[in-house]
Amino acid sequence: MSNDAPRRAGDPLPIGVDETVILADDRGKHFLVRLDESRSFTYHRGELPHSEIIGRNEGERVTTSGDGRLLILRPRLTDFIMKMKRGAQIVYPKDIGPILVYADIGPGMTVVEAGTGSGALAMMLARAVGPTGRLISVEQRDDHARHAARMIRRWYRGDVPGNVELRTARVEDVIAEVCPSRIVLDLPEPWHALKEGAEHQPTGGVFCGYLPTVPQVERLVEGMRETGVYEEIEVKEFLMRDWNIDGRSVRPAHTMVGHTGFLVFARKVEGSL
Repeated sequence: MSNDAPRRAGDPLPIGVDETVILADDRGKHFLVRLDESRSFTYHRGELPHSEIIGRNEGERVTTSGDGRLLILRPRLTDFIMKMKRGAQIVYPKDIGPILVYADIGPGMTVVEAGTGSGALAMMLARAVGPTGRLISVEQRDDHARHAARMIRRWYRGDVPGNVELRTARVEDVIAEVCPSRIVLDLPEPWHALKEGAEHQPTGGVFCGYLPTVPQVERLVEGMRETGVYEEIEVKEFLMRDWNIDGRSVRPAHTMVGHTGFLVFARKVEGSL
């Protein structure tokens, strides 16, 4: 892979070899394409050699062999994670945003995340903590861990960034070792990590669980209360709906992203373990 610094949306440099771009057609369909001079992009409106994209500026349009018109854009991270190949279900951007906000994750922090899955949340967390922070992303399945590493390397066009550690391990052991101020768990049974969180997370830290069902939420909240050191417990669900604007016709989209999961947040406090 290229060792060049990854170019992001809005970068003034021309599109280069080995970059990943979004090709958007006039019907709103988006294609994620990794550029290789020897390859072509093909869809129902014809073929387009990658060489006709390389060297152009972001925001230009190109024409395919079948007179299809495609807009060239560098992907935002949200575009990338929604279009990348998945080894496991991802945490969607509509939930990632609230995780970053309500878990108060920012530059310089140490975060333990599990499970890594396809790496969507890990990439967002890595960007949030910045180069002075530290993300330890934990996955128990080797195949998921390998896939996540591939997707992260593809986004960064090189190695996994220095502020990210990908581990195949038990999250309980990692929490005990690292003592993170933020714990974010996308696991079926996150309550198993509450003991280590209660013992090793600094007071004031935030514990976050992402769960798809009500019984899981009930079990996690009960477990938090039983520790005696997790308080300020909040359970949230976020729904997202797009709107269509066409002249004076303004209406909600016919489809929307409904329930994906519940977010449970709690603060670590002083207490009797």
